[in-house]
Parts: sequence; structure tokens; C-alpha cells
Amino acid sequence: MTGEPGATLTKDAEPGGDPTLGEQATRRVPGKAWLGLLAGIVLVMAAGAIGLKSDAQAAVLVLVIVVALVFDYTNGFHDAANAIATSVSTRALTPRAALLMAAVMNMLGALLGVEVAKTVSEVIKPPDGLHGLTVVAAGVLGAITWNLITWYFGLPSSSSHALIGGVVGAGLASASSVHWEKVVDKVAIPMVVSPVVGFFLAYLVMVALLWIFRKANPSRVGRRFRIAQSLSAASMALGHGLQDAQKTMGIIVLALVTTGHSNGDSVPLWVIVCCAGALSLGTYAGGWRIMRTLGRKVIELDPPKGFAAEATSSIILYAAAYIWHAPISTTHTITSAIMGVGATKRLSAVRWGVAGNIVVAWVLTMPAAAAVAAIVYWLVHFFGA
Repeated sequence: MTGEPGATLTKDAEPGGDPTLGEQATRRVPGKAWLGLLAGIVLVMAAGAIGLKSDAQAAVLVLVIVVALVFDYTNGFHDAANAIATSVSTRALTPRAALLMAAVMNMLGALLGVEVAKTVSEVIKPPDGLHGLTVVAAGVLGAITWNLITWYFGLPSSSSHALIGGVVGAGLASASSVHWEKVVDKVAIPMVVSPVVGFFLAYLVMVALLWIFRKANPSRVGRRFRIAQSLSAASMALGHGLQDAQKTMGIIVLALVTTGHSNGDSVPLWVIVCCAGALSLGTYAGGWRIMRTLGRKVIELDPPKGFAAEATSSIILYAAAYIWHAPISTTHTITSAIMGVGATKRLSAVRWGVAGNIVVAWVLTMPAAAAVAAIVYWLVHFFGA
């Protein structure tokens, strides 16, 4: 696929070629899919209630693990745009190649650490046994529901904060012990700091690139940065796997601790492999609606801007995982970085109306997921207990 630097995928795809962002993003979700989602949530709630009544702890534990892996899958297709939207929109990579690359790098990233998983597993202390499993399941269902709502409307909200919000909401509804120091130090503060750092660091990186290549031929620079973008997109996808797969690992470990199958000091290998696989499969399924928002609606990207945004986001993701063990949002980080590189041209180059809608989704994510999780917990507990 060819085009001038800065071009976006706005033209129709060639026969037999990859679909454009516009074509994919405007494909409507069939009504049957939403009915299926609703039926699935009701089925999980009913199964949890039956499990509570029949004291089938092992069955409910398996159900919670399956629900957590479903969340991991929705996380993958919801956040696929984080790693590859800029590369696809600038034509550095074709959509299919970008998705395959992101899926593979997500898998590798998920195998590189477990410290974030331990942080997530320590956010709340649910009751032991079946009651605790109900709390964990309700938290994950709240996160899944919010993920699907924001995916439908094309808003790049944070799956990470949806998960934390869901778990905290279910914890509060069940009168479980919420470790607020963890929530504040490892979630709330990084939630505010990482987008701010992403914006200003990306701005500075872009300014440096503009100065370094100020005398270079724009066409030649564009071609070279398309190659560089392939590497920065891979780095971003690796960071996404490192961060987001570990969050689901933390939830499964929390369920295992609740039922006495783990002491919480380590993450079993089978949990790591399952979470890595689910995230990769979800990523390959794609997140075209959100990809369109990040790749086209916030600013008009060119290869240098895309590279600067991805490289900056990768650095922040790695630092948060390895230095602070904090589950930060890949969505918040890449979106703020895109805004930062756009602001180097002029402030009006950033479509602040779209950015405002994204910020609203950010603010609503944790309380909305918490509210849904609390409702799910009360319903399951009412009918099951």
C-alpha cells in the first residue's frame, strides 16, 4: 500500500485487499450479538447462583477463570488499537499484518513478568470460598460490560481501570476489605500521571525529531519512519502484553487464593499461558472502531508522529511494569501521546472535541464498571445465597 506521508486509510480498499479503517469501523454489530452478550451475562449469573446454592466450589472456580479469560479476550480486541492504530493509519503496516504482529508481541509480552499481576491480586481481600468467588466474578463481569459498551461507541477507554473499578465495586458491595493504599498508589496516581507524562514526553520527542530532520527530504523521511514505525508498533504491542495480560493473571490468582489453591506469592505457569493466549486471540480479532478513533479522529498522523507516539508510550509502559509494578492504562498512554505529537504542529491540530469525549470515558470508566459489578454481585448473591 502506498501513499504520501501522513495519508490515512480513507480510500476504498482494493479488491481482495485489506479493508480500510472506515469500512471496518462502520460495520454495525448485529442485534443478535448483543442478545447473545446479554444471554451470556445472565447465564453466568445464573450459574454462579446455582453454584452458591449447591456449594459447588470447584465448578464456580472454573466459571470464574473462564469469565476472566473472556475479559482478557475482550481486552485484546478492545485494546488492539493501542498498538497498531498509528501504524495502520499512516500505512506503515497493512491492517492484517499489524494485527498479526500485535497478537504475537502481546503473547511474548505476557510472558515477561508477573509483578503487575501481584499488584492486581492485592487490590481487595474477598471472603474465602464461594462468597469470595462471587465477588471476583462480579468484578470481572462489570469490566466486560463496560469494555463492550465503550467498544461499540468507539471510545478508547481503559480496560485496566474497568477491571480495577469492577473489582473494587464488587468488593464494596460485598463489604470486603479494599486495600485503598494500593488503589491510590498503584492505580489512581498512575492513572493521572501517565497520560500527563505521555503528552509532554511525546511532545518533546516530536520536537527533537523535527529539529534533527529539519533539513531532510520529507518524502524520504516519511519512508524511513514507516520502517521505524513497524519497530515502535511491535514495542508498543509488547508493552501492552506485559501490562494487560498480567491484570487478568492477577484476577485468576485472586480467585485461586480465595479457594485456597494458591498463597498469592507466585503466578502458576498455566495461568500465564492461558492469559497470554486469550489476549493474543482477542487482539487478532481486532478493534476497528477504536482504531479509527485513535488513528484518524484525534489528529491526522504521519509516520514520524506515529513513531514518536508509539516509542514514548512503550517507554512509559515498561517503566510502570518493571519499576513501579503499576497497572497503568495502555489506552490512556497512547492517546495522550498522540495528542502530544499533534500539539507540536499547532494546538488546533488536535481535535479537542474528540479528545474531550475520550476524557469523559476515562473519568466514567472506574465508577461505571464498579456500579455494574455491584449490581451483578447483589443479583447473584440474592438468588444464590
